[in-house]
Amino acid sequence: MAKTNLGKENYSSFAKRYAQRIVGNSHNAFYERPATLSLLPDVKGLSVLDAGCGPGIYSTWLVEHGAAVTAVDATPEFVQMTKERINQNTTVLQWDLEEPLTFAQDGYFDIVLCSLVMDYIKDWLPVFKDFFRLLKPGGSFIFSCGHPASDFYRNWPDDNYFDLALHEIEWYGFGKPYPLIKSYRRSLQAVLNPLIEAGFRLDRVLEPRPAPDFPRTLATEDTYQNLIHEPCFLHLRAIK
Repeated sequence: MAKTNLGKENYSSFAKRYAQRIVGNSHNAFYERPATLSLLPDVKGLSVLDAGCGPGIYSTWLVEHGAAVTAVDATPEFVQMTKERINQNTTVLQWDLEEPLTFAQDGYFDIVLCSLVMDYIKDWLPVFKDFFRLLKPGGSFIFSCGHPASDFYRNWPDDNYFDLALHEIEWYGFGKPYPLIKSYRRSLQAVLNPLIEAGFRLDRVLEPRPAPDFPRTLATEDTYQNLIHEPCFLHLRAIK
């Protein structure tokens, strides 16, 4: 039986709607993305792996700021979108991050960027080991994921916090039919320990608040109030 890739399963049915909404929606454009970008150095002249590139938002930003980008995603619709979005200084591949990352040599990348992808992967240690292998000494691994505390207390308080749990939830911000998204909820120790076991040194922990230009409208005010008091995502930077 073929292994299921949760990212591909989740996004293929509404990839176009997702790509359109995340350009300017509150959670992505004014919350997750500014926090992730704040952890990046000056990328000009650096080689960057955009691991789980989605529709190419980060890849586009990286290329525009002078990076040489390799973008990979398991969802074919996203791979095509990324190819169409940028066609210079970029390699775009359809690739499952749970498979060995054989598309580049050891020590090839200065940065591995992985935005909101790891929640769709059950076992993080093999993936982190591959990222570690692909990075140059001193290279940075920057990623974001669901915040363990918020995921537990807000979304699934009946869980055993310490258990790795696979859940389904409807996403209402991307139009109808509402997509049913599967992801793994895990504890904080299950986030950090695979990072350490893979050989990384934890450099920065960020529990973001909304960006200063977060749109304060009637439709987004509840979201703003939630995010200003409780983090939705966890952002980490680690060094090889």
